Amino acid sequence: MQFQIVPSSRVPIYQQLVQQVRSGVARGDLAAEERLPSVRQLSRDLVINPNTVARAYTELEREGMLHTRPGLGVFVAAVKTELTKDVRRRRLVELLDGLLTEAVHLGFSREEVQKLLGDRAGRFQWTSPA
Repeated sequence: MQFQIVPSSRVPIYQQLVQQVRSGVARGDLAAEERLPSVRQLSRDLVINPNTVARAYTELEREGMLHTRPGLGVFVAAVKTELTKDVRRRRLVELLDGLLTEAVHLGFSREEVQKLLGDRAGRFQWTSPA
């Protein structure tokens, strides 16, 4: 996976990296146990401070999305569903309500939102129902 940053973005660089890893996992671009570039290597490639990469990796590790193997590197963690189905559903409903509220304020119709959601959903890697 190729990481990219937009220095002029209002989103902090470490957060851009976090979002790219999350998206890469969700889309299947990053597989479980796939090794990520080292902090030094990624900071050199992107010409950013190593502390910025370390901050992104640390946040993702706290979330359980990455894990570090001393001496071997940083790896994508296997997806875990530690939360109950009911809790996961409630969290998703909260996110969807926020998205739909924004769509209404932007003037989209229900049909436009449903079509766009269907189109975008096709770009992600879905697991079987838990």
